Amino acid sequence: MTNFDGIYNWIQDKCVPLVREITFENGEELTEEGLPFLILFHMKEDTESLEIFQNEVARQLISEKGAINFLHADCDKFRHPLLHIQKTPADCPVIAIDSFRHMYVFENFKDILIPGRLKQFVFDLHSGKLHREFHHGPDPTDTAQGQDAQDVASSPPESSFQKLAPSEYRYTLLRDRDEL
Repeated sequence: MTNFDGIYNWIQDKCVPLVREITFENGEELTEEGLPFLILFHMKEDTESLEIFQNEVARQLISEKGAINFLHADCDKFRHPLLHIQKTPADCPVIAIDSFRHMYVFENFKDILIPGRLKQFVFDLHSGKLHREFHHGPDPTDTAQGQDAQDVASSPPESSFQKLAPSEYRYTLLRDRDEL
């Protein structure tokens, strides 16, 4: 093996799906990767929304694969995170970003079909715009004329997936420790 990184990347591309399901069983493992989550919450039977999400992620966000985890979750099993964003399973499908500080909701699921809209949502996370607007209200150029910034200020709740983070006492090869 002369090119470990190349082989590792090839295996990742071939064996790890672009959009993965998050469950309570794998949540800790996904959290340990340290990447924010772009999550589709959907009813288990709703395969159409999942297919649309998978296609749009592949079309708009393939270049973001190493910077964000693309996930889908059964909204019945993950009611608690939905409640944090003032949603219920009846509101699904719902897309949200969990940055492990806050959760940010994508306004309308159908808007992912608008070219570039989902990509802009992810770029707004990376640029800090979502976090900045959370604390200070919308950027001045984003407010409609005659509308107070306070009226349109977003209020994303704290992340609920941060609770899935691995225990600091759990053994892992991903952190340097002097305990052995």
